Amino acid sequence: MIRIGLYSEDPKLQTILSSALGKEFQVRLESDGAGIERLISGGLCDVVVLDLDSDQTSMPRRIECCRRIIASRTAAIVMVDDALRGTAAELVRQGAHGYCRKPPSIRDLKTMLVRAHENHSLKRKLETVQQKLDSPDQSCDRMIGQSSPMQQVYDLVHRVANLNASVLVTGESGTGKELIAQAIHNLGSRSRRPFVAVCCGAIPETLIEAELFGHEKGAFTGTVGQREGYLEQAADGTLFLDEIGELSLSTQVKLLRVLQQREFSRLGSNRLIPLRARLIFATHQDLGQMVARGTFRQDLYYRINVMRIDAPPLQDHAEDIPTIAMHFLRQYSELYEKPMEQIDPRAMELLQGYAWPGNVRELENVIQRAIIMAQTPVITADELPPNIQEEGVLSIGDYNPANSFEQRIRDFKLKLAGDAVREHNGNKTLAARSLQISRAYLHRLIRLGEPGLAEEEPRLVAHERSELGTA
Repeated sequence: MIRIGLYSEDPKLQTILSSALGKEFQVRLESDGAGIERLISGGLCDVVVLDLDSDQTSMPRRIECCRRIIASRTAAIVMVDDALRGTAAELVRQGAHGYCRKPPSIRDLKTMLVRAHENHSLKRKLETVQQKLDSPDQSCDRMIGQSSPMQQVYDLVHRVANLNASVLVTGESGTGKELIAQAIHNLGSRSRRPFVAVCCGAIPETLIEAELFGHEKGAFTGTVGQREGYLEQAADGTLFLDEIGELSLSTQVKLLRVLQQREFSRLGSNRLIPLRARLIFATHQDLGQMVARGTFRQDLYYRINVMRIDAPPLQDHAEDIPTIAMHFLRQYSELYEKPMEQIDPRAMELLQGYAWPGNVRELENVIQRAIIMAQTPVITADELPPNIQEEGVLSIGDYNPANSFEQRIRDFKLKLAGDAVREHNGNKTLAARSLQISRAYLHRLIRLGEPGLAEEEPRLVAHERSELGTA
């Protein structure tokens, strides 16, 4: 169905066109420029038909509105009487798709509307492709890192961007799941449409259905008017449902029906509304285990898990920490108007050796705090939180006298690292997770404590790839 935004002060014209054009077209009338521009910004119309009235007082306003529509890259058709054909031709030269006489030939208008819609859809696709060719990671620029785990994420984002399949983004809290969803939206054909992000866990269970589906006036106690839900607000864009595992079983049933039927209705209404938005889901929970426990519906799990992208925990790509930390240093240095130049080597070593249970979000918080605490333009180890400093008090490269307290603790760390690697059959990613330390820190412990394990590095890396698909 092609959605037509009709800009006219003649309500009869909407009735005539809606009846004559048929079910292939949906006509919405707006009597002023602000209304038609709201339709465009909300992604609610594909082609604008502008009735360029011969009224001299309103014509300049309508011409200016038409120019703004053209500038927004929305297909525009001008409807004029014979006296204004010259003005219409000039608007076509400025970028309008075409013009037709008033009253129009319905057959000719149908043809013009279809061609306008097809031409502008093709232009948008070509622009999207060109943007990808010019800068393939342009829309992933908020996702930082060049490590192997992050490259895998970038690759999957590009693969699914232009597909309408459901995507499930998994990962621990603070790993950037919403950034992945935003990147999928930005890289796809829906990038000019709305991106609506909803945290299911932040909405009370009694309100979640009203928030998702919307409601009519009087649908339940306390409603004072009609409201569009998130499914409707997303229009032809993307709806991102974070923490999908927090939904109750009753809400899961209703969401499943929406995904199956591709339609929904507001609370208090029987009118079905087609689902046009693409849905992306995210969770930090293990939905497979929830299915086994009976707290998440198996049929919904299979419906949303068509394509899965795992956001890696920060300790699995600790080599990206310097880049991410410097990004936050520049960002918050500017925000706080406190010029900062760098992070000194010892502080950076501590950052890379820390386990980061809160992932990138925790690193962001640490850098903010360090900027506030810093007395010089360089962040030192003293500005880092005590828990990070304590974890790095015993640097594995420091000299400690034999049988000293420090040496014994150091030896114990090295033994723990070696035992963990053997326990997990050489898989250092799982070994680091079991010890709750970063993978980079585990590598340093292994190289210092048991050179034999370090010499087996190529074999162990191959083993990890075969088990987890990560380097």
